[in-house]
Formats: sequence, structure tokens, C-alpha cells
Amino acid sequence: MKRTLITLAMTLAVAAPALADEALAKSKNCMACHAVDKKLVGPAYKEVAKKYAGQKDAEATLVTHVMKGSKGVWGPVPMPANAQVNEADAKKLVDWIMSLK
Repeated sequence: MKRTLITLAMTLAVAAPALADEALAKSKNCMACHAVDKKLVGPAYKEVAKKYAGQKDAEATLVTHVMKGSKGVWGPVPMPANAQVNEADAKKLVDWIMSLK
């Protein structure tokens, strides 16, 4: 019983931040154009994580893209600026995206 509770607590501790940041992405309307594992209007978040993995400036680049938009990074469809996303939330979103595998 004790082992089961410890395993459950560890699972929730790992899953809770991921779910919370997915909730943030939904609340900021990011999921209207993106999904975790499939392309919609924009690339899948797992593809973004893969593309930027190991790049030391990835967080700063992606935070800028989230807040100010981007053009030509993933093809002809531009990503619009997201005025409703402040820098702190953009960093949370980027950290979550980069944690996806």
C-alpha cells in the first residue's frame, strides 16, 4: 500500500506541471493552431521541441516567437503575435514545449 501511494505521488508530481502548462496553452488559445503531437495550422509542439533541442538560445527565440509572432520558420503561414501572453507565461509555455519528447 505504501509503495502504491509513493508511486502515485511521484506520478502526479511529474504529470501535474505538464498538465498545468497544457492548461495554460489552452487558456491562451495556443491549442487553436498547435497540438502536442500533430500538425494543425502550426507545427506540433513535439516537433518544435525536436527542432530547437540543444540550441542554447532556444528559450529566448521561442519566447519572442510566442509573444511577437514569427514568419517563415515553419513554412508560409505566419504565427501571429500573442498580445495576451506576457513574458512569464511565454517562458512557462516554452519550458513545457521543450520538455515534450
